[in-house]
This record gives sequence, C-alpha cells and structure tokens, in this order.
Amino acid sequence: MPWGAIVRAKFARRVEPPATTLLVSRPVSDARFDYDLVCIGSGPAGQRAAVQAAKLGKRAAVLERRCVTGGVCVDTGTIPSKTFREAVLHFAGDAIRMGRNLRREERPDAAQLLDRVAELVRRQADVVEAQLARNDVQLHRGRARFRDAHTLEVEAEDGTRVLTAKTVVIAVGTRPAPPPGVAGECDRVFTSDGILRLGRLPRSIAIVGAGVIGIEYASMFACLGVEVTLLDGRATPLEFVDREIVGELMHQMRSRNVTFRTGESVARIELDDTSRGGPATIFTESGKRIVSEMVLFSVGRIGATDELALEAVGLEVDLRGRLTVDEPFRTRVPHRFAAGDVIGFPALAATSAEQGRLAACHAFGVPARPMTEHFPVGIYSIPEISMVGAPEHELTEKKVPYEHGLARYREIARGQILGDDDGLLKMLIHREDRRLLGVHAIGTGATELIHIGQAVVALGGTLDYFLDAVFNYPTLAECYKVAALDAHNKLAR
Repeated sequence: MPWGAIVRAKFARRVEPPATTLLVSRPVSDARFDYDLVCIGSGPAGQRAAVQAAKLGKRAAVLERRCVTGGVCVDTGTIPSKTFREAVLHFAGDAIRMGRNLRREERPDAAQLLDRVAELVRRQADVVEAQLARNDVQLHRGRARFRDAHTLEVEAEDGTRVLTAKTVVIAVGTRPAPPPGVAGECDRVFTSDGILRLGRLPRSIAIVGAGVIGIEYASMFACLGVEVTLLDGRATPLEFVDREIVGELMHQMRSRNVTFRTGESVARIELDDTSRGGPATIFTESGKRIVSEMVLFSVGRIGATDELALEAVGLEVDLRGRLTVDEPFRTRVPHRFAAGDVIGFPALAATSAEQGRLAACHAFGVPARPMTEHFPVGIYSIPEISMVGAPEHELTEKKVPYEHGLARYREIARGQILGDDDGLLKMLIHREDRRLLGVHAIGTGATELIHIGQAVVALGGTLDYFLDAVFNYPTLAECYKVAALDAHNKLAR
C-alpha cells in the first residue's frame, strides 16, 4: 500500500496535496514600478515573502534599516537569545544535571557568553543574505518611509533613494516597550535588545515581566548563579501555557533561587548614582522596594511602525503600534500587506515566516491554504517548554470531555541517560472519540519532541496511533507511548 494511503487510513482523514505553487514560469512584470513586491524588514516574514515572490517570477526587494540582515530575529531576538541559552548550558550543564547551582569560581564572564552569540549572529545574517541573493531578491539598506501608495523613500548613509512597488509587505517587527521612569537604557537598566551588550554578569538582577522573554532570561541567569527576582502584574506567569507545565517550571526555577513576585506592578525605577555602579531600586505599586544590581525590563513589545509615515497611505496602528490584517494578511489599503510580529499574536519566528509566504501568495493570486491553527509554541527557558493544541484549563472552560496521559522523563531510559529526572510530557485525549487534543512538554528536547504531537493533532489522529506505534529505544519519543498507555488505562476505568 502506498505511504500516503497508509497515513490516510491510520488517521481516517483525507490529506490534500499542498495547494501552494512555489515555482511558475516568469510572467511579464508591471513596467510602471521598480518592483512587483517590496518587503520592509528582512526578518522571517519579510524574507519569506520576498523569496516567495521571486519564486513566482516577480521582481522583489527587501528594505532593512539594520546593519544586520535578518531583522530583530537575527540581530537581537531569537537567534541571539537562543545562542545565549546554549552558551549558558555549555558552562552550567554539569551543575544543572547534578541539581546544584553554579559555584562562583565556575561562572563564565560576559565576554565568554557573548562572543559565541556575536559569531552566530554574523553567520546567520550571512545565511539570510545568501538566500536573498540566490533568489535574485535585491537588498537595500536604510530607513524606509512611504511617500505615497506606491512610492518609498529609503534613507541610507550614502543618500536617499526612491523606489516604487506595486505591492508592499510591511514586516518591520517590534521593539521592546521602554522602562518607566528611566530615560533610555543604561548599564543597569535595559531591555531584551540591550541585554546582549552586557559588559559583565551581575550578582543580582530584577526582571520585570514574566512573559516568554522574561521567563527565558530569568532561567538563564539563575543557572549562572545570579540572584534573580522576577516581577509581574499577573497572578500567574505564562497564562497561555498549561498550568501543570508552568507549575513544574516555577518549581525548578525556585530550586535555583529565583524569587517570584507575582501580582506586583512597577510604579517606577530609580538609580543610585551616588557611587559608580550603584544599585537600581524598583518601587512597586503595592509599596514594596526591590533593590538589584541590574534590571531587565521585559513588559511587552510595540510595533516598529513610527518611522514609516503610514499616514501617507491611509494606514493606522493600534496603541501598541501594530497593524490589523485579514486572513490573507491584507491591510485595509489595497496592495498593502503586513506580516510577522507587527500584526501581533502569535509573534513567533516560525509563524511569521509562514505569514510572509502566504501574504506573497495572496498578493499575486496564487492559491494557498489558510494559516494552520496547529502550530507549536516553544519557550526556550531552562528547562525548555513546548506545546501544541489546547491546555487543560482551556478544555475545562469549554467543557470538553478529556483525559490526560502523563510520561515522566525519569521513567524513560533516555531521560535517565540525559540526567533529566524532572521533565514530563502530557497528552490530552478526547474521552469520546479518542482524538489527540494537545501535547504539553517540559524538559530536555521538548521543542523537538513536540513535532510528533503536532503532526498527529493536525491530521486528526487518535490515541490509537500511539498505542500501535513503535518508537526508537532509547529516545525521548518513547514518552508518547508511555503517556498513551497511561491515558488508555484511565479511559478504560
């Protein structure tokens, strides 16, 4: 039986072939414009939109104001932060596996951590530039702004050039919201964009905001032996993540001396300038004072749209500088699309890239499926977290009958080999039709492990797939088998 027939039979669901055509014969371009499509921003959304347009035979260009190609993702976001995490694990991995904190004499200095980050940023920027060049996408550096509906000014060091485009994809990304009461970043108060310019590792750090970025950096600094205080105005960090997974993460972070101050909003931040390198003091709205050597402010991000002169084309942004689009990623102005973090949720590098590709397809009338709802979310804390599908609290709120199956890494041979006794994987199964509703994991390799669950959820698969499947041994993928048996036993009661 052909493989495709086996998959369809297994999941009892018909799988259609991809609708998107990537390569077509080169059509005649509109001579009235310099380009058929221009992307403002070279991050995942802009990059993929331009490459897709080029593969459709269109003249495409990317405008980037940064000296690093790849946008925020490569310059200050995904690539630097995840490389920083790997550098932390390189130095602190043995201590983490042994369940102890890094001793002072074992701690690396900031240069040891950030040299690797700088190297990876350069290499990834080169990869992005090579991909654009390979697809005949023109790269222009400079600050872009609209002159009218089809005209863009690009201000560069060597002067201002004017470009015309039939279609524009706005993919400028976001920047961190500024700290309150502090005039810009300094050596003691900074945002996630500035953290990678650290001159030294602090003895203590207060992190304002327990969202994804705040949690990631809090866990990294804690593994380096830094005293971490994490503040957030919400009662629970990472509210969209399964409660059990968040609870396990907080337990492990507390074991590394992270102090959580939830339900605390920051009123202001003051700096002690009486001595060189004096501390920073956070005043909360409840009247508390938290003194720390450094402060990382990580409370949301705002769209980097303020320099685009969007009023020239009749576009408006919300209070956080973001644009509103419809399902094909069109703004309310014809031939103006937007994709990536600048349109808000889910604001992931992977989803941004797919949004850019779909925007280019829609711009040129190429059939394409809507954005999938079954995308994985990865949080690169230590330990890492990943999820696909609904968490337990959401199913409970919607009154969906479900059962869960659990597998702990300490029960899995591969987990014991890796020295990870705290990791776990949880599957959520519909009680009536046995469909897989969600997978939630925390521990080593969680962001890789999740893709098995993603495939089964997307294809409408059931618990029976995992009961029948054979996984390599010893692997972390065996967690699926153990969790499936656990769920099966509960459903049989």
